[in-house]
Amino acid sequence: MFIVALTGGIGSGKSEAANAFANLGVPIVDLDVIAHQLTAPNQPIVAEIATKFGQAYVTEDGALDRNKMRQLVFERSEARIQLNALLHPAIYDEAVKQLRAHTSSPYTVLAIPLLDKDGAYSTIVDKIVVIDCDEATQIERVKQRSQLDAQQIINIIAAQTPRSTRLAMADDVIENTRNIRELHQKINKLHQKYIKTCIPSKTIP
Repeated sequence: MFIVALTGGIGSGKSEAANAFANLGVPIVDLDVIAHQLTAPNQPIVAEIATKFGQAYVTEDGALDRNKMRQLVFERSEARIQLNALLHPAIYDEAVKQLRAHTSSPYTVLAIPLLDKDGAYSTIVDKIVVIDCDEATQIERVKQRSQLDAQQIINIIAAQTPRSTRLAMADDVIENTRNIRELHQKINKLHQKYIKTCIPSKTIP
């Protein structure tokens, strides 16, 4: 199995890049999607979150209240650590389960919002693709698609893997500062490269 990690900061266009790979028939395992599934109404981990943080962080329909939790983890670093301790092992287990379902594909994209070079996923990833843009572009894109203000977005960027660290880890960098059409063209070019060169080198645990 050959696994390509796809990462990028908020507003970089990582989700659109994942869509571009998907349109080319590449299987996508998205940690953001998995996190949403695990914290949907009445999922077991939501009950654990309520026990740890209080029922105030659960919506009326039994899902994680993302807005309240986002505010908490940005105000209290220890809360972020506690939440990650609950979520990350469950997300990893589900990601591995999904990756195992795509062993017949030439390669699979693993979309990771926060990639740590020495983290749990480093042992199963073969290549790292970074979708990159400047911070001003990140802020403007997120403002257009959400109700967050500039300072909230800056706080989110500060909590993510630094841009310089992402770029240092990258095997391939896709600059995404223009339009979706150009992004898709760059993804298609990279896809052709991977189809020709992907040689499985790691085993899913």
